[in-house]
This record gives sequence, structure tokens and C-alpha cells, in this order.
Amino acid sequence: MDKNLLKDLSEVLKGELLFDDLSKAIYATDASVYRKLPTAVAYPKNADDLKVLLDFANANKIGLIPRTAGTSLAGQCVGEGIVVDVSRHFTQIISLDKDKKQVTVQPGIVRDELNQYLKPFGLFFGPNTSTSNRCMIGGMVGNNSSGTTSIQYGVTRDKVIAMQCVLSDGSDAFFSDISKKEFEEKKKGDSLEAKIYNKLYEELSNPETQHHITSEFPKPSIHRRNTGYAVDELLKNNVFGDDEADFNLCRLLSGSEGTLAFTTEVTLQLDDLPPPYAAMVATHYKTLEDCLSDVAPVMQHNLHLCEMMDKVILDCTKNNRAQLANRFFVDGDPAGILMLEVKADTKEDLDKQLDGLLKTIEKSGLSYANPILYGEDINKAIELRKAGLGLLGNMVGDRKAVACIEDTAVALEDLKDFIGEFSQIMKGYNQDAVYYAHAGAGELHLRPILNLKKSGDVVLFRSITTDVAKLTKNYNGSFSGEHGDGIVRAEFIPLMIGETNYELLKRVKALFDPNLVLNPGKIVDAYPMDESLRYEVDRKEPDVDTLLDFSDSEGILKAAEKCNGSGDCRKSHHMNGGMCPSYQATKNEKDTTRARANALREFLTNSEKTNRFDREELKTAFDLCLSCKACASECPSNVDVAALKAEFLYNYQEANGYSLRSKLFAHNTQLNAMGSKVSGITNWMYESKSIGGMLKKAVGVAPERHLPKVGRFNFKNHLKKHQVKRTDLSKKQVVLYIDEFVKYLDIQIGKDAIELLCKLGYDVELFYGESGRTYLSKGFLKQAKKLVAQNMENLKDVLNEGTPIVGLEPSAILSFRDEYQRLHEDKGQLSKLASQSFLIEEFLASEIAAGHITSDSFTDEEKTIKIHGHCHQKALSNQKVTFDVLNLPKNYKVTIIPSGCCGMAGSFGYEKEHYEVSMQVGGLKLFPAVEKSPEETLIAANGTSCRHQIKDGTKREAQHPVSILRQALVI
Repeated sequence: MDKNLLKDLSEVLKGELLFDDLSKAIYATDASVYRKLPTAVAYPKNADDLKVLLDFANANKIGLIPRTAGTSLAGQCVGEGIVVDVSRHFTQIISLDKDKKQVTVQPGIVRDELNQYLKPFGLFFGPNTSTSNRCMIGGMVGNNSSGTTSIQYGVTRDKVIAMQCVLSDGSDAFFSDISKKEFEEKKKGDSLEAKIYNKLYEELSNPETQHHITSEFPKPSIHRRNTGYAVDELLKNNVFGDDEADFNLCRLLSGSEGTLAFTTEVTLQLDDLPPPYAAMVATHYKTLEDCLSDVAPVMQHNLHLCEMMDKVILDCTKNNRAQLANRFFVDGDPAGILMLEVKADTKEDLDKQLDGLLKTIEKSGLSYANPILYGEDINKAIELRKAGLGLLGNMVGDRKAVACIEDTAVALEDLKDFIGEFSQIMKGYNQDAVYYAHAGAGELHLRPILNLKKSGDVVLFRSITTDVAKLTKNYNGSFSGEHGDGIVRAEFIPLMIGETNYELLKRVKALFDPNLVLNPGKIVDAYPMDESLRYEVDRKEPDVDTLLDFSDSEGILKAAEKCNGSGDCRKSHHMNGGMCPSYQATKNEKDTTRARANALREFLTNSEKTNRFDREELKTAFDLCLSCKACASECPSNVDVAALKAEFLYNYQEANGYSLRSKLFAHNTQLNAMGSKVSGITNWMYESKSIGGMLKKAVGVAPERHLPKVGRFNFKNHLKKHQVKRTDLSKKQVVLYIDEFVKYLDIQIGKDAIELLCKLGYDVELFYGESGRTYLSKGFLKQAKKLVAQNMENLKDVLNEGTPIVGLEPSAILSFRDEYQRLHEDKGQLSKLASQSFLIEEFLASEIAAGHITSDSFTDEEKTIKIHGHCHQKALSNQKVTFDVLNLPKNYKVTIIPSGCCGMAGSFGYEKEHYEVSMQVGGLKLFPAVEKSPEETLIAANGTSCRHQIKDGTKREAQHPVSILRQALVI
């Protein structure tokens, strides 16, 4: 398309229109297997912008692809036209009617955030997808989403009361319940809305048409039904049938995937909050057949949840840092687990329900273990199940669990036989498959494991989908239960509902959208399901050489390809976890883990340059990455963008040179060493408004920042002064790591650590060494690699002796477990280094647990402490160790601030162009929590950057946990 036309369009929009290569690349995919490069990406600000876009689309015969969170699995959000992302501006809760228990929202409201708002009113929106912490109401309506709670609370279509829409001609329309008389009134006039009512009446009042619909659509008992347009739902009212219900076009629009109209407001029916008492039985099975055999009997109980996970999913959880802890209830190596939740208003009723459920389970005798979970343990188990989709992306290599047949739903009584026949189909293709999800609703997410880079597997992709579609039709089931038709299943709609009904759907589409501009290629006139795939079939994939070792993912390209688009990185700061801080601050898709992985995949794959990293688009994509590593643990696919960024920076700078500022930050340790020789003068210069201001301006440091003071100290002499002979042989020898930050910037913390360990009876040895953190953060990988080799050599004896190495600065000591593993060849020594390296809190917590340290050594004074954990600690360790050690003094009241990244991230927050985002990140959770704390409350932060950020953002001094413990010692 002529770029001048796009420029003209951008000038009349109140929102934004982007058509640069980066924006198009990151919107070319969703969570499906498809890739279509859009013409542009629009961020409309209001309904008027949508009308402008519709005028443009109709005039230029170009498609508009509606999008919210972009987590669709069937390709609904990809297309060659203009992607219309309403997630940025259509984010308001418009009104709440507490009496009717109804809420009106814009389509960009996140489901879980809506429920946070509703909770104080005792209400919630029931449908609950696995993506609920980032999926948006617009997408849920478009897909008619269901999720884990549908057996109690129904599907999204059941909850939609009214919709304010913009039709394809730009006219406004409001859809809600209308009587037969009001229906007749709606037919009057020449508007597009009137034509819709007239034509629908003409089509659906025909008895033959009604017969075709009722005989060919899925069984009425199947609640999860999203095959094509829901014309069957339009027959259940007083206009077209004997039903007393009013007519409501929302039932058609729900599940229409943005192909019939743009929605600007949705009114939803709410439910009372679930009963407060809950218990979950997790039944374990040795075979899938046994697992499925138990579904029908347990569903005789009033279950709130009946979810299934198979061995493939459970095995994937073993390799995910965040989900590993949520496996606590898994007993042995089950072929499948059913998660059965009951709820009640009283403890007595809960016990009664639980007793009845257990008797049914015992009667069947098919499960070998039945642990019962309560409270927070239930949420952990649910999180494990919810992670299923993303975890499948964590399969190493090109063979992945592919979404194509994953949305089949059959009547509950047919489920076991259906799965039996499905398994035979898979066996015929010599295929493994994944089985998980909504067993109680008759829907399992079934996935074959295929390599869609190979033509042979693409043939299988179509063949398997076709065979399973036919099988589903044999059971009169729904081929699209909750994930929609999109591209992957739309081709099969004629098979599922018959050609006559399919022609009716085409007429419905043409009625609403005569020029076919609304999400073309979905539901009707579908794109081929085996074309426009994310990867070019049978192409020789490029070999991309890297300095970091990405062999754990079979190379950096496959490390980026692990991102399946599930969008966990789009959760806001209102949700648990820290991923992704830059997105949480900017709400820009460009600043997500997903976008960075997609951009890297796109430009590494499609580049003619010798250095494939030499792209300005990649520089832009990675610019706001804080290298917090939240993605390395919270992303179900373990996409480690911090490692990807380090490699990118190295290669990009090799091609384009290293800036003065990057060199200064990278070699900061050497500068600190020099400055510490005359620390008084250095610190005076840093604090001077004139000289310090000139220095900051010269190197591009934000003028608002305070430069850290440097110093020198003889830690060896200090150790000699405090070292005691070890009399308690149960106490360990330890190596205290004096890293570059402790050595020059945080001297007091190093002194406190020596005194603490010595007074507690440990035999302390010191190890001096620069970790390489500054080199890693700025992409100076050659220098980092050299340092790693040097430190490995210097630590050789320590590693061979098995002595624990204890560190104070998380970003330094935890690099031994993380980046060092990618920068050295001796995997045996690296394994020792990883297993012997500990945060000092980890070491102390293990010693407390072993009974070697007790509260008798500490004050019984009362103090209140709030902890902010370092990002790398959250990703590579845990915050509980800090919580545990600070709780050692008997009367210390300790809480963890539920903060994500502080926003400083080493040099990032000092750089003038990043200062604003840095402070925005800090202001999401951390700053408010600190500012609300009384002055006498101690703020604990073990990261040097975190302490500086807290000081700059709140004017409060934070202390390292070691310093707090040292002050609490009474021995």
C-alpha cells in the first residue's frame, strides 16, 4: 500500500498509526502457528477513530484485524491489513449496577483486573481462561471464552447483556435484549442495523433453515460451542421459537471473532463471589484411560473445577523455575491428574461434599494417590494447570505441541470413547499427543507434536486436523469449544455444520460486512490452514554464531522461537510477578518479552546481512529491557530476554562501535578503583552541582541521579581482627565473595558480613573478584568471558574442596549460576560453581534450618521490616530466604513488598533517556509501599541498584539484610 495513504490516515487519527518494519514484525503473529505481516498497526483512541479506520478500509478494500492482548491460538489476530489494537486506550470500567449485578466496560479491560475492581462489591465475572491475568474482555467476547470455571459459571456468551458497536459502515448500534415487538421496530428504516434485523428475520424464520441448524450444529448439551457463527443461539427466543426469552444479537456477536462489528462497550452479567471454603482433590492415575474413566462419576458432584493434566505437561513443569515449586502435590510420575475442587459456605458443608467426592473416588479405585489441597495450595495447583499452554513452548527443538485440534468438545458421556478413538488416530500417525484442560466440560486440549518447519509434518498438520474434525462430527461435537475458528479451524466449518448452514454463515457475514473488511479470512472464506505459517517450510534455517552458549536451546534462534505468543509478559503490575517491567510502565506491545523474542526471530531469520544482529529495529526492541530476568523464570517457555539482549548488544556494537558512555559503565569497576585512591576528591566531584552536573551531562547520565560514592578498605585486615577459631565443627567454612560493588561502593556491607559470619562462629575466607556484571549488562561479552575464565581459575581449589561461596550482591553472585554457564567450556567446573554459590541469605537460611543459628544470638527488640527483593534473586533464587533470616530475631515483624523490578537495573536508570521509564517502574509498586511505611520501619534491599533507586525515588535509606542482622547481634 502507498505509504502516503497511510501517512494521511495517521494525521486524521487521534490515536497512533505505525507502519515501520518493527511494528509490523511484532504484530505479524499471535499465540498461533501463523504469521502474516500487516500493512500497519493502529491504536485508536476512541470510537471516532474506529469510524475513520472503517471509512479508510472500505475505500481502499483493506482488512481491519481487531486485537486486544493477542493471545489467540487459532490465528484470529493475524492478517495482512491494519491490525487495530484497542488494548491501549479502550481500558475503562464505565459503570457498575450493583442491584442488577452488571458492569459495563470497554474491550481493553483485563479480566483479572476487572475482578479485582469487583471484589469489594462481592461480585466477579465468572469465565476464567488460563490467560486471565492479561486477556481482555474484548477478546473473551470475540472468542466466547470459557476457561476452568464454565461447569459452574458458564461461558462468556452467557454473560453478555449488551454491546455498543460500530458497524462496518461506521454507524453506531446498540444490541441488547429486545421483545418481539421491539424486533419489529428495529426492522424499520434504511440503516445497516435495520437491514441486519430484516435479513436475519427473513433467513431464520424459514422452517427449513431452522431444521438444518438444529440437525447439523453440535449437540445442545455441549455448552462449549464456537463453530462458525452462533445462529443456533438466535433461535432460542420468542421471535424465532417458543422460548420466552427476548432476542439479543449479542449471542451472535459473541464468538464472531471481530468479523461482524467493532465493539466499544460491553455490559456483563456478574455472579456473587464463590463460596469461601474450598478443597481440591488431585487424583493421580497410571493411565490416561483410568483418568478419563473417573470424569463422569466425579462430575455427579457439584464441582467448581474438573481439570486434567497429562504427563507431557507435568514433565514440562520440571524445567520451569516458577512452576517447579507448584509441583509440590505431584506424587510419583502419573500419566494424568484430575484436579477436582469443591466449595461451600461453611466448613461443615465443605467436609460433607469432600467426603462424598472421596467415596466416589475410592469406589472407582482407579487413582493411586489423592492428595487434598486447601487455601493457597489450591491456587498454586491452579497456576500449574494454567501454565500448561505456555509450558508447551518450553519443549527444546523444533518439534512442538501444535494447536490445531486442541479445542474439541464433546458431550461428557462421549468423552472417554472419543479420546479412545482419538488415541487410535494418533497411533496411526505414530504420533505422541498432549492431553490437558477441561475434562469436566467434555473438552480436552489435545495437541499433536509436530515440526512445522518440515513439509512432511505440515502434511500431517492438515491430515490430523481433518481426521479429528471428522471424528468430532461423528460424535456431533464442537470442533471449536472456546479457542475459536480463526484460521486453523475455519476451513472445517462446512464439514462440521454442513454446506447449507455454511452458506447461511457467508450470507450473515455479507449482511454485516458487505465489503469484507472486518477480519477477513476468519470463519468464512477462510485462509488455508496450512499456509502463512510462522516458519517458511523446508527452508534452511540460518546458522547464527554467538559468543554466549545457547546450546541448551539448540542455538539463539531457537531460544527466541521458544516464545509461543501466550503473552504472560503482558500482565500489569496489578498482577503477581515482575514480568515485564517495561511493558508495565509503557503498556506498549513493543516493550514485552514476546515482542523482543518475535523481533529477534524475525530479523535473525530474514536478514541478508553478514551480522544478522545489525538492525536498528532490534536496538529499538531491546532498548527498554531492564535485564531483570523475570522472563527467565515467569515466562512458561523460559524465554530469557536478558541473555538474548546481552548477545544482541555484543554483536550490534561489534558492527557499530561501542559508545563512550557504554565503555564507562562497562569498565566502571576500573574507574571506581582509580577513583577510590583519592575517594575524598572523587566523591566531592560527584556531589558538586557544577562538576558533578558537568560529568553527568558529558556522559549522558540523568541530572536527577545521585552518583554513588566510592571508597577503599582492607577487608583482609578486618577479617583478621574479627576471625575466630572454629570450635563448633558443625559450622561450615565459607568463602565470602567480595565483588566489585562491595569492594568500592558498599564497603560497610562487606564489613557487616565479615563480622556477622565470624561472630556466628564460621571460618571465613575472602575471595576478591570482579563478577563481570557491568560487562554483561552493556554487551561487552569478550571482556566478560575473560573475567569468567580468570575467576574460574582462581576458584579452582575452592570448587574442588566443595566450600560454599557466599555473596552479598545478587547480580554478582547469581551470575555464577546463570551467565557464567554460557561463558565457559568446562561444564563440570561450572556445575560445581553453580551448586556451591549462594546468596548470603540462602546460606544463612539453610544454617538456620539445620539448627546451627538460633534466635538466641539476636536481640529481642521489636522492629518492623519491609523487604524489597532483587530481580535476579526472584528469578534465580527466592525471597523467602531473606524473609526467613530477618525473622530470626524473635520480635522482628517482617513482610515482603510485592514489588516487581525497582526500575534502576544497574546503569539503565542512570541513563538520561531511560530515567523517566526507570522512575515509572519504581512508582508502580515499590515507591508507594516504601512511602506508606512509617519512618521507623526498616527497608531491606539486598541489591545495590535497588538501594540507590529507593533513595532517589523516596528519599529513604534502605539497608542490606546483612547489615540489619549485624545490628541485631547480641553476641
